[in-house]
Amino acid sequence: MTVDDEWDGGILSELSSHWAERVIFLPECRSTNDEARRLALKGAPHLSVVLTERQTAGRGRRGQAWSSPPGGGLAFTLILRPSEAPALWSRLALAAGLGMAEGLDGFGLSAGVKWPNDVWVAGKKICGILVEADAGFVVVGVGMNINVTEFPEGLAHPATSLALELGEEVSREEVLVSCLRKLEGRLAQIGPGFGDFLKAWSTRCVLTGNDVRLDAGGLLKTGRVEGVSLQGELLLRTTSGLERVLQANEIRLLK
Repeated sequence: MTVDDEWDGGILSELSSHWAERVIFLPECRSTNDEARRLALKGAPHLSVVLTERQTAGRGRRGQAWSSPPGGGLAFTLILRPSEAPALWSRLALAAGLGMAEGLDGFGLSAGVKWPNDVWVAGKKICGILVEADAGFVVVGVGMNINVTEFPEGLAHPATSLALELGEEVSREEVLVSCLRKLEGRLAQIGPGFGDFLKAWSTRCVLTGNDVRLDAGGLLKTGRVEGVSLQGELLLRTTSGLERVLQANEIRLLK
């Protein structure tokens, strides 16, 4: 990586070789997910990372825009070529969320996960994840607020950053390394180790035990979250009984 001092690669070199040698830095791009998909189609290997300083058309789930001022956040996408069956790839969103949350532990934060793939700190969103599958590979996009101190009005959820929570700026390279280290172990658990993974994920779930309203494909549901199934479904207790929700466009906590 040949960029400014913050991204000189000195800390990234502490990663195992298959990470450090596969970080692709782009000063600017439209979307790291789009770039990662393009590279994956050209044969980029498993665990490649596309990292950028600025996205001009970054997006989150459901096509929502994701923006971060230069120097304020992390925007990167991993290229994964899972050995597990495609039926299990939906678990990658949970693995990515937990890896990011655990990666923040070393900075003194207590991060929670919001099904299926957000990371929250102190009731506010600090990280969003977008997982997109293709034939033979998956791209996992991550947007994390690091040194952002102001956010635009009209956000769907209150937002925060490491700088706001800690009262000081943090090295984005250090955060990236910490998160990738944790993520690697969690990605290995989407198969036979998923039971143990789910226990760790559940201890951080910010929805469990709370009443929520969600949009499941245009159908509004209200109920209390009882956890997540071994298949990665949200377990929602409604007036009709226990329902298993595989996908939801929007989930809001009810106070």
